[in-house]
Amino acid sequence: MEDFLHFNHLFVGIGNNGSRIVKNLNIKNAGRVVVDPADYILNRKELIRDIKEFFGKLDDNTIAWFLFENKPINIEISKQINYYTPSKVIRLAYVLTPHTELVEMNKPEWADMFETVFYDSLRELLKEYQEIPLKDAFEMASRYIGGMFSKLYYYLENDMLINVDYADLFAMIKGRNVGILRILNKVDFDWNWGIWERGLINIRAGRRVPLSKAHLILNRFQDLLSKKDIIWGVQIDEEVEKDIEILALLVKRW
Repeated sequence: MEDFLHFNHLFVGIGNNGSRIVKNLNIKNAGRVVVDPADYILNRKELIRDIKEFFGKLDDNTIAWFLFENKPINIEISKQINYYTPSKVIRLAYVLTPHTELVEMNKPEWADMFETVFYDSLRELLKEYQEIPLKDAFEMASRYIGGMFSKLYYYLENDMLINVDYADLFAMIKGRNVGILRILNKVDFDWNWGIWERGLINIRAGRRVPLSKAHLILNRFQDLLSKKDIIWGVQIDEEVEKDIEILALLVKRW
């Protein structure tokens, strides 16, 4: 039986904005690598040698997250890393796609490198701050996404009242999907949740939040997702009273 208990997490930030996300992680035990496209352009031979040396020695029980903005140079670097990475390493992508809903596009050929391609179109940030420069949106997004990955790691590595573990995660991500990850303090159910087929929903609730509220949120997601397939967990946080936080990992086939 496959061991779902122990996995090494590696976050690979490619380019300026991918590197920003890596720098905003709060995960002590995770590996971190940043790749500068300028080094790839100017010192391609040396960088590929370093990629082969480092990634070729990854353990099979590694979950490698590729974090990058959707640019040709970043995708080319991802392909080089993928080529030298052992086949059993689980590869996931988180791609910044400003103004573009990746789920509405045809599957790009590079997506076959990954089990699931998660993306962020910066829709919420660009909508909320219409006058905000794109570089500032990227900075805000990097802090948000870094915190989100830190939360996901925490949920996977710690016991919860109702458990969500690595087996549940793999049940969602495996199969060449497109997906999103969101950390929410409230849910706007008018958003386009219904385009997603299945998901992993984890709710952290304050000690004074009735479980009925958590169940109501889960039921709404159950109604909206097209295949009604949800794995869910609830954690009671004794440190806070009324706060509620939802981590939503949602996927669909391309």
